[in-house]
Amino acid sequence: MTRASLDKRPDAVAAMFDRTAERYDLMNDVLSMGQDRLWRRIVARAVAARPGERVLDLAAGTGTSTVEFAKAGAQCVACDFSIGMLEVGTRKNGGTPGLRFAAGDALRLPFADASFDAVTISFGIRNVADTDACLREMLRVTRPGGRLVICEFSHIPVRVVDRAFTQYLVHVMPRIAGLLSSNPDSYGYLSESIQTWPDQRAMAARIQRAGWERVAWRNLSFGIAAVHRAWKPGTPPGSPTAV
Repeated sequence: MTRASLDKRPDAVAAMFDRTAERYDLMNDVLSMGQDRLWRRIVARAVAARPGERVLDLAAGTGTSTVEFAKAGAQCVACDFSIGMLEVGTRKNGGTPGLRFAAGDALRLPFADASFDAVTISFGIRNVADTDACLREMLRVTRPGGRLVICEFSHIPVRVVDRAFTQYLVHVMPRIAGLLSSNPDSYGYLSESIQTWPDQRAMAARIQRAGWERVAWRNLSFGIAAVHRAWKPGTPPGSPTAV
């Protein structure tokens, strides 16, 4: 199978990313025209990792984003279900202090309840088989009062501009991938999955229904992507206001 279909079978998606892993970071940089670096900085500010905190970066791939949280002094876990991604990530970023890699399924995370101060996922929740179950699972492993940050492709509010971006996804991106990617067929899936993904308001509603509160979002690059932020209800253990 050269490409994961939109039923998002975990084995097919994992295999697709295994084949894509070697040039994954390069492709992100090229296809986003460097915008992915800006997006990572914005996500890092939204996560606001602090020394001593525990941060879970889900669907972390090679750990490129996770490194930034570790640099802030947090203890970070880069979790992904693609062994190929984890192997490349360990080779590239395995020596980063405070960072470890772990294999795990977003629908059955191998972590105890309330294990993390912050949980984040960038450009990965679109690939899970059950978005709502993933949101609930992330809630489970977050401590009371902890925070969620999701960065994902979205939809440009100006319809004519959104249509132009769709044309880029359909016609231009696959050609670039054909020249540079270690698995160019996977970018056909990428294009289709972005087009079928809910817009910002609909995604915020799903996050809230999963049990998160104070849900808000910020558009990136006019709405090509969006960062959603939310908090788990409750007071952090050890807080002076805890009862």
